[in-house]
Amino acid sequence: MVTATVKTIPVKHCNFEAKVKTAGSGSPLLYLHAAGGPIWDPFIEGLCERYTVYAPHHPGTGETARDAIYSVENLWDLLLIYEEMLDGLGLKSVPVIGTSFGGMMACELAAHQPHRVSKLIVLDPIGLWREDAPVAPYMLMPPDKLVATLYKDLSSPAVQAALKMPDDPNEVAVITADLIWALGATGKFVWPIPDKGLKKRLHRVKAPTLIVWGEDDALVSSVYAKEFASRIANSRVEIIKDCGHVPQVERLEVLAPIVAKFLES
Repeated sequence: MVTATVKTIPVKHCNFEAKVKTAGSGSPLLYLHAAGGPIWDPFIEGLCERYTVYAPHHPGTGETARDAIYSVENLWDLLLIYEEMLDGLGLKSVPVIGTSFGGMMACELAAHQPHRVSKLIVLDPIGLWREDAPVAPYMLMPPDKLVATLYKDLSSPAVQAALKMPDDPNEVAVITADLIWALGATGKFVWPIPDKGLKKRLHRVKAPTLIVWGEDDALVSSVYAKEFASRIANSRVEIIKDCGHVPQVERLEVLAPIVAKFLES
C-alpha cells in the first residue's frame, strides 16, 4: 500500500481550502471522485504505481470543511475552484480520470479548459439526460437500495470488501453520516436531474477520451456511453460485461489494463 498525504491548497474563489490526497511517483494524474465522497481504493493504488495521483476532495466532502459547500453556489464556482486548485498544485496539462459525478466534472473541466486535460477517462459518468433512460434518483435512495443499484453482484468478494464496515457502531454511524452529507454536497450540482447543459459543451473537449461503462449499470444506463461519444470528437467506448456502475470495484481486473493501455498510448 502506498503512503498518501493530504495537501492543503488555499483557493481565493469562494474562500475555499482545498484538500488533495496525493500519492505515488511518476507523471501527475488527476482523479475526481464519485458523489458519495472520496474513496482510496485498489484502482487508485494501482494508478500510483506509475503516476503521482492527485485526488481532490469535493467541497463539503472528505477532509474539506463541511460548511464549504454553502459558499460554492453553482457549477461555475466549482469549475473556478478546480482551476485555481490546479494552479496551486502546479499542474498544467494532465490526464484526468473521473467516476460518476467525478466523470461529469472531468468532462466539464475538459470542456471549460481543454488545455488542462491531456487525456480524459470517464467511468460511468452522469451529466446527460434521456427521457427514455432516466438516471436513477440515487440521492433519494436509502443506503441498502443505493448499494443494490450501484453493483450488479453484491456477493462478489471485491464488492464485499468495498462494502465492509468496521465493527465499531460509532464508526459505522460516522461513515453513514459522511455518505449522506457527501451526496448532498455533490447533489446540489445535479439536482433535480444531472442535466446542467453539459451536452452543449462536450464538443469543446479536445483530449483523447476513453468512455468506460458497466454494461449492466442500473444507475446510469450504458446507452449513455454512445451519447457521450457522439459529442466528444476524439473518443472511444469500452463496455464492460457483467458489471454495474462501479467497474473499478466490480471488474477491476478488466478495467485496469484498459486504462493502463489508454494512458500509455
